[in-house]
Amino acid sequence: MNKYSPSKRSSTPLSRRDLLKLATTSAAGASGVWWPGASWAQARISANPFTLGVASGSPTPDGVVLWTRLLPSGLFAALGVESASVRWEVAHDDKFQRMVKQGTSQATAQLAHSVHVEVTGLEPDRWYFYRFHAGDFTSQTGRTRTLPAPGAKVDKLRLAYASCQHWEHGYYSAYRHLAQEQLDLVLFLGDYIYEYPGTPNALRTASGNWVQSLSDYRQRYALHKSDADLQAAHSACPWLFTWDDHEVQNDYAGETVGFSRAAEPSTDFPKRRAAAYQAWYEHMPVRASVLTKALAGLVDRAAQPAEVRVYQSVRWGQLANLMLLDPRQYKDPAVCNQADRPGSAVIDPKACAPLNDPARSMLGKAQENWLAQQLSDKGTAWQVLGQATLIGPFAASNRISNDGWDGYPAARERLLASLANSSASNVVLGGDVHANWVGHVKADYSKPRSKVLASEFCGTSITSRPTPATREVMDARLAKNPHYVFAENEKRGYGVCELTPAGLKTTLRVVDDVTKSDSGISTLASFAVQIGKPAVERI
Repeated sequence: MNKYSPSKRSSTPLSRRDLLKLATTSAAGASGVWWPGASWAQARISANPFTLGVASGSPTPDGVVLWTRLLPSGLFAALGVESASVRWEVAHDDKFQRMVKQGTSQATAQLAHSVHVEVTGLEPDRWYFYRFHAGDFTSQTGRTRTLPAPGAKVDKLRLAYASCQHWEHGYYSAYRHLAQEQLDLVLFLGDYIYEYPGTPNALRTASGNWVQSLSDYRQRYALHKSDADLQAAHSACPWLFTWDDHEVQNDYAGETVGFSRAAEPSTDFPKRRAAAYQAWYEHMPVRASVLTKALAGLVDRAAQPAEVRVYQSVRWGQLANLMLLDPRQYKDPAVCNQADRPGSAVIDPKACAPLNDPARSMLGKAQENWLAQQLSDKGTAWQVLGQATLIGPFAASNRISNDGWDGYPAARERLLASLANSSASNVVLGGDVHANWVGHVKADYSKPRSKVLASEFCGTSITSRPTPATREVMDARLAKNPHYVFAENEKRGYGVCELTPAGLKTTLRVVDDVTKSDSGISTLASFAVQIGKPAVERI
């Protein structure tokens, strides 16, 4: 059995320049690899290191990010402190006979032996195949694509949106079917992992206990990524990501701790959030530039709070501008909780004066300004907004949840004003509530005939259980919130949107039984929106 040769290692966190050089040196097709201030020796690995699969994301017209993480001995083992050489290949065909790009990268211990290769020099609007090699082992083959060229006329974009994949609540059979949907992109809208253990009547047990340290978060991500159906979905096409709360802690807001369950140990929350952000980066096919202050910005307590730049826009030629929002990192804490308890609560809005404070924000000032600029752009037929939850009100009574957009009415008004300034057809996609909701984003929700600013499709969960509600309760909620035309909370699955220059079709896909790993799938409902006419029609 071959061992790693000793090598010098730096305990200093990787800088922004280090991260970018790790990504771009390998992507340039260099035969060697680079490590700041150290030498290293090639290692042979004695067991398959690609147990977590492969993935791609962050596409551009001339490139894409390729991801894997080396973890050869199971979920709780690691390669130690040495680094490992990883070769990568990009080809036109799945036999890799028509090679396009190849190079060598390095999987470092500081990044949990993850690899983020930022490939450049590809052709726009093209599909490619990719794979990795480490030692004598070859990874699964993934399929990815580049974006159309800026300003290109495009006939179609087919994407899926998904969220909320609690490991203990069910099997990821939805992803096995999603992998067969012939998609261009997947938008993941939050709750990739869940940070707590011990779900009653769990179908499968999450490894570990409460997730709080960097090691904990790494193990929980590794558990999720060990699932074959999730791996199949990741290898089928590139993904774009935002997050919600469970990637860190339930109901956290900005730098404020979320709701702590009775059994959850107390923790240094800024340190915990920084660990969660680093683990998220390590397990997602995203660019090194999302770490705005590199790893030092996550671990240096004297610096500014940890930041990962999640919000982004992606242009699909002249057809669509896809915007992913970050609803947690810059969020003001919820207000009017009983006894100032952190996290969320159901409150009476008429008895909560701070609720309407115009300074309160879901997105933070910088992200709000960025979004307003994006929505004012006139370069695409569609503006597609991906974020974590429902935008429209959906209260069941005269009380609201103060954690979602209902709890930030002034911020929602600013969002509506930005949508009103858009000259494109607007579509809003969401998740979080573990139910399918379909309807309209209105300029003034208090007026039934108010102008429709966007169509809204909030997806159900992949596995996460919904808040119990009978069909009668859901019908009552629809009646109270007439800006929605459809609601269903019993089925798990994902949505598929197909955009063209003429219109949009959204199909709600749901598994037959989330408790069965081999579950079938069916269409729950389909809806259409014509370009320039945001009214949603069931078809």
